[in-house]
Amino acid sequence: MTAMAGPPATRGGLRGWFLRLLTRPEVQARAARLPFGRRLARRDGAEIFDILQGFVKSQVLLALVETGSLRALLDGARTPEYLARAAEIPAHRMAALLQGGAALGLLTRRRDGRYALARRGAVILGVPGLEAMIRHNRAFYADMADPVALLRGEGETELARFWPYVFGQAGEVAPEVAERYSDLMAQSQRLVAEDVLRAVSLSGARVLMDVGGGTGAFVSAALTAHPVLQAVLVDLPEVLEAARPRLGAAGVASRVTLRPMSFREADLPEGADTASLVRVLYDHADGTVRALLANVYRALPPGGRLIVAEPMAGGTRPEAAGDLYFAFYTMAMGTGRARSAAEIAALCEEAGFVVRHSPRPQRPYVTSVMVCEKPEV
Repeated sequence: MTAMAGPPATRGGLRGWFLRLLTRPEVQARAARLPFGRRLARRDGAEIFDILQGFVKSQVLLALVETGSLRALLDGARTPEYLARAAEIPAHRMAALLQGGAALGLLTRRRDGRYALARRGAVILGVPGLEAMIRHNRAFYADMADPVALLRGEGETELARFWPYVFGQAGEVAPEVAERYSDLMAQSQRLVAEDVLRAVSLSGARVLMDVGGGTGAFVSAALTAHPVLQAVLVDLPEVLEAARPRLGAAGVASRVTLRPMSFREADLPEGADTASLVRVLYDHADGTVRALLANVYRALPPGGRLIVAEPMAGGTRPEAAGDLYFAFYTMAMGTGRARSAAEIAALCEEAGFVVRHSPRPQRPYVTSVMVCEKPEV
């Protein structure tokens, strides 16, 4: 290889010079002729193409769910023709969908041309609320169709229309909106509750106040795991109407006090020694979060604990769930943002809390957890 000129004295130093060098086609062509360079080029090319086709992957998954093909394959292997008739799709296009599903590892193709459910596909069907979330993402995909417009904040988004409760106050949310929100949250919160209760012990708690707890998915899981625990569930009146039958079905209704209110408008009730904010902070802007944390701090006694659980951004070490999916999801909602653990800790400390620990998340794409305490003095 011909010797390259030394790095010029430009902004970015040696690394900047090297990166600019990589943008030159002739340099990449030379590197690809060398064994080490060829391996790097092949790997980088495959990874870049995987980013490029990411949207197509998500749409193939959506189509497999929407057409009922994943569920149909629970009964055994099927031909494209069989699934095509049920979905009212031309057979050759159903075959393309099934091939795509097999390429994603969701299905397997058999020698006789039939397709069967793969382990990963079965997992999708077994995760509570995942199919509903995949369908719900149609609204998110619509907002991401023009990402530059989203970044500029141009126009109303589909997710802002889906989640108007975030902007509303008590009494401003239509019953059908509250029901739609409650159903999706109840389905998606089961996994979150599992991870939070694995990470944090509530064995010493007497009363848990779950703020913004929806229809009580987390409260139900916590009370089921801790038979002597009592709970206070705080959310908008329209949302709590849907909580009553769900708490009854879980067998914990007699141990839960419902407090219909907006934490924006009134002081949170006192009496709990533990408070939880499960997937709440990232719904709201910093000003609202500061006011909410101050409200929780005031309601807790000295020594009281606060549990914050939600997907978090990576901060100085960006990671996919928080800095890609949830960062842009909250952007499309029109309020809130995915914050790093350091940012959340700073907001909690500003309210007066002391951060006690942040357990390593088992599934960061589901939730991370932070435990804070109100000082004794």
